[in-house]
Amino acid sequence: METTDDRRPCDQVRVRVPATSANLGPGFDAFGLALTLYDDLIVTPGGSGVTVEVTGCGEGEVPLDESHLVVRSIHRGLEALGATVPGFTLRCENRIPHGRGLGSSSAAIVGGLAAAYGLAGEPVDRERLVVLANEIEGHPDNVAAAALGGFTIAWTEGESGRAIRLGTVDGLAAVAYVPDNRVLTKEARGLLPGVVPHGDAAANSGKAALLVAALTERPELLLTATEDRLHQEYREPAMPESLALVHKLRGTGLPAIVSGAGPTVVVLGRPDGTSARSGKTAGQSSFRGAPPAPDGWTRYDLGIDPVGVQVWSMEAG
Repeated sequence: METTDDRRPCDQVRVRVPATSANLGPGFDAFGLALTLYDDLIVTPGGSGVTVEVTGCGEGEVPLDESHLVVRSIHRGLEALGATVPGFTLRCENRIPHGRGLGSSSAAIVGGLAAAYGLAGEPVDRERLVVLANEIEGHPDNVAAAALGGFTIAWTEGESGRAIRLGTVDGLAAVAYVPDNRVLTKEARGLLPGVVPHGDAAANSGKAALLVAALTERPELLLTATEDRLHQEYREPAMPESLALVHKLRGTGLPAIVSGAGPTVVVLGRPDGTSARSGKTAGQSSFRGAPPAPDGWTRYDLGIDPVGVQVWSMEAG
């Protein structure tokens, strides 16, 4: 199996793209974290039309034609690369829950664009991929983490999405509590006010800066650094159980946040409960005491994906 760096036609393209958690508390529309939960895509060129098969999350729910988000993203990527593929079969093996705040749509977009690079025989340009993905998604936080892996800081310059990746502290992990119910991102965003108090904005700026330090070298600061005043409480009407769980977990010293637009709740920390800096126990960044999932929820114990989307191509001929 060869990577797409060989720039040769292929018989099949395989893509693996991670789930993501955005915002991480105070980093609204800017911070993202790639997690070790993946969707796999297999694209086989041939024929003159598009065939879509889906197993796992979204099976029986998502469209199986040209309107499928991965298919639309493949076409957008091929267009941007000046390449054409008359037809292909797409097989999606989905593990990222849909509509739960773990970046399922971003995974579809980034995965489809990355597949286009493979089909075109081109190496993946991750910086350009973020730009293209932001054009489709409308905000760069989740797509940046899916494209680059690790902890990402995203922003826009004009209409272009930009992002950088930072390494996280050794052993950083996440516990995700995923409820059975869904919340639409549009619904969650619709609850946000057009104006917030200056004091809240100032507080979030400081906590966002602190969170960079907490995620990269000072995990014992995660509880304080994940405090938010800009979006989580405003969204409570759409996900009261999620906010109740956040408050309960934070009350026990666990740095819990709403993942993206929700309703998933994520706890960040190091399961061994040690501080990377001192080597001493740091209960605030430990998962000791993290409860089992409540009824109607599923718990995922996840690591941090360090590389983002990956592409492999089988050579043609």
